[in-house]
Amino acid sequence: MFGAFSKGISQLSDGNTRRILWLCILTAMAVFIFLWSTIGYLLASTAFFTVWWLETIVDFLGGLATLVLTWFLFPGVISALVGLFLDKIAYGVEERHYPGLAPAIELPVSLVVKTGLRYLAAVIVLNIGLLAFLLIPPLFPFVFYAVNGYLLSREYFELVALRRLSPDEMRAMRQAHRGELLGTGVIIMVLLTIPVINLLAPVVATAAMVHLFEGWRKNTA
Repeated sequence: MFGAFSKGISQLSDGNTRRILWLCILTAMAVFIFLWSTIGYLLASTAFFTVWWLETIVDFLGGLATLVLTWFLFPGVISALVGLFLDKIAYGVEERHYPGLAPAIELPVSLVVKTGLRYLAAVIVLNIGLLAFLLIPPLFPFVFYAVNGYLLSREYFELVALRRLSPDEMRAMRQAHRGELLGTGVIIMVLLTIPVINLLAPVVATAAMVHLFEGWRKNTA
């Protein structure tokens, strides 16, 4: 697992990957600005009290809430969007490390969008539910990273695997490696919640998933 991430990091030295990386960085920055401004506007435009000092306190707390909600939603939104670049990232990894592979199936844009939207909806609904665990602070980080790690690993794995496997074969492999996938997803989630590093994380995560997938496929061949 860690070897796959090490190779994923080394993939950043590839020229084509760096071009895609800049697209991902610009997308990530746009996503962050959109989430920050949208959530901030919704909170700021809502008046809860007529007493100015109470409203000032609420506005301050609203600013903190904007930061927290943006932090919660950023990994899910950027991961849903990075699916649009996934095929190019995976191709770059295969070209560099697995030159003998047959051409992969090109995923339809409709499938990528459908998968991304389905994943994003699950992220939003589940993370809203996870807010209840804030009442149990010691437990919250474990639940937060485990749930989001599971969702992330499924999305990245499915989009990588469906390029070379049928849906039934993909599900069988996912089931066989569910523990490793969960661990991989948690690592991806951690990377996506660290400022600056989260701009690089989608590319590294995709590259790492390609290496994991090819390793598992080789062992079952």
